[in-house]
Amino acid sequence: MLKNPVAVATIRTCRKSYKYRIYPTKSQVKTLEKWLDLSRELYNSALEERRESWKEKISTSYNKQAKDLPELKKTRPEYKEVHSQVLQQNLIRLDRAFQSFFKRVKNGEKPGYPRFKSADRFNSLVYPQAPGFKLVSRKKLHLSGIGEIKIKLHRDVLGEPKTCSIKRTPSGHWYASFSCDQVPVEDWPEATGEVGIDPGLESFATLSNGENETKIENPRWFRKSEERLAKAQRELQPKKCGSKRRSKARQRVAKIHEKIANQRDDFQHKLARKIVSENKLIAIEDTDVKEMLETSPTSRNKSIQDAAWNGFSMKLSCKASNAGRIFVLVPAPGTSSTCSQCGFHKKKELSERTHQCGNCGLVLDRDVNAARNILRLGRSLLGSNSREAAGL
Repeated sequence: MLKNPVAVATIRTCRKSYKYRIYPTKSQVKTLEKWLDLSRELYNSALEERRESWKEKISTSYNKQAKDLPELKKTRPEYKEVHSQVLQQNLIRLDRAFQSFFKRVKNGEKPGYPRFKSADRFNSLVYPQAPGFKLVSRKKLHLSGIGEIKIKLHRDVLGEPKTCSIKRTPSGHWYASFSCDQVPVEDWPEATGEVGIDPGLESFATLSNGENETKIENPRWFRKSEERLAKAQRELQPKKCGSKRRSKARQRVAKIHEKIANQRDDFQHKLARKIVSENKLIAIEDTDVKEMLETSPTSRNKSIQDAAWNGFSMKLSCKASNAGRIFVLVPAPGTSSTCSQCGFHKKKELSERTHQCGNCGLVLDRDVNAARNILRLGRSLLGSNSREAAGL
């Protein structure tokens, strides 16, 4: 027995992905694009083989198709240039697509049979094991079969990198994503607040923090770039299909879309982090965006898609889980039409922006009333055991 035993603290870890911009040379881009074309051809051929085997009632699996790769390299020498595990990952991707298809069929959902991939829909390569990729330094990433590629590590890669995915965006940019195990969970500050969040269009979100309410301004990234995007699309339209001019014009359109998406993600990540840092209970309205797009006027659809509430909710959920906070999705019906003070229910038109209770006389902003209801319902949805365990 040790005379001076030392207590070893257990460090919580998680799985996390890190994404970085890479800058391949022209020759490396040519090689990567060739690999993408060959990988897409392999994926489509394997899919066709599975379809034909199904018609002939012959069983075809990943293992069987993977065993055929050496024979493929003999008949098609160009496949020898592609890293063997990258080729195998394309067959694994197809196998997972079929597993998901059969799972949806079993659950009675819309099946969505695996589709053939066009050049625009196949933009990534995967190295499944560390020997195939290696971070040589903060400025260089080595990929087997490609060589060293310039990379911009804007933050450290924590944990143990397990896989590396190389992706080409429609704008022509290249990114490397590392999926890492054993990443230490971040130490978040202690939080005592509770917040109800009502997503909206006039304001991106209304927060009810106890007796305080905050309205988050809607940045409307798409609307701000709409004129520039429309101009780029007008320049694209007359260009001849297959020409270099059309390709460049298409990339200009894609770059605008990519910038809008990056601005939106940056805004939502920062806001989600701030909310999670300050609150131990986070309740947000579970908005059915698909239904809203079907029932709302067409003029509002762009604004609804621009807000991207589902993406924000997912970011909140992930950060809340990482920080050990409680995250609750509250059903949307009734949050705006119910009085947050007395519970009196009266249906409102969307144009009514002020809540006026005919029972208790409460008058306040419609979204503030909804945010208070969301917080109240979030608390009620938690079981007494969960609240005691969380210290609420």
